[in-house]
Amino acid sequence: MNKRKKDTRYISQVALMAAIVILLASTPIGMIQLPIIKATTVHIPVIIGAILLGPAAGAILGAVFGICSVISNTTSPTLLSFDFSPFLSTTGALGMLKALWIAIGCRVLIGVVAGWLWIALKKIKIKNSGLNDMITLPIVGFVGSMTNTILVMGSIYLLFSQQYAEAKNVALSAVFGLVTVTVAASGIPEAIAATILVTAIGKALLAVEHKRQVVKKPKAVT
Repeated sequence: MNKRKKDTRYISQVALMAAIVILLASTPIGMIQLPIIKATTVHIPVIIGAILLGPAAGAILGAVFGICSVISNTTSPTLLSFDFSPFLSTTGALGMLKALWIAIGCRVLIGVVAGWLWIALKKIKIKNSGLNDMITLPIVGFVGSMTNTILVMGSIYLLFSQQYAEAKNVALSAVFGLVTVTVAASGIPEAIAATILVTAIGKALLAVEHKRQVVKKPKAVT
């Protein structure tokens, strides 16, 4: 019975986090307006979910993020939407698989990397205790966000350089520079936003979870 309750709670928590991902992906709330560019926040619940519920849950949430990305780029395409939607492929079945990797595969790895990094950092011992959450949370937030940016932009460069150059109307040799600029101009601000939000939200949710565990813990018989 306890296992069934635990499984039900886990499923409901993953479903709640997935709903938040979908909400952010389908509304302007998912974008933070910065002075020059907009930074996405859709990956933040993926990272937080991976911290609270583990790498498997993070992978599921990353897949939800990726599916939302496919839908968005298919229904409201932009110049580079072929990188994220298999339905807009200009290079046949292979292009479809490449787009699915970028849109979904890279986003799954956000949750996997964030979840396992959280577990690894919490195992580091300092004076017989784990790393403080105020140290661990920002690290996981930053790395999780950069995982998204580097994997997505790196995959675009490796898999779609020719199509990217044609869409941007630039020489093939200029693609690496454009990708690097995007990583610096968009990825770094997004990572900073993720670091701040994951730390603030994660700290609050971990405190709630800790209190719940304390309440559930049976009192010692005296």
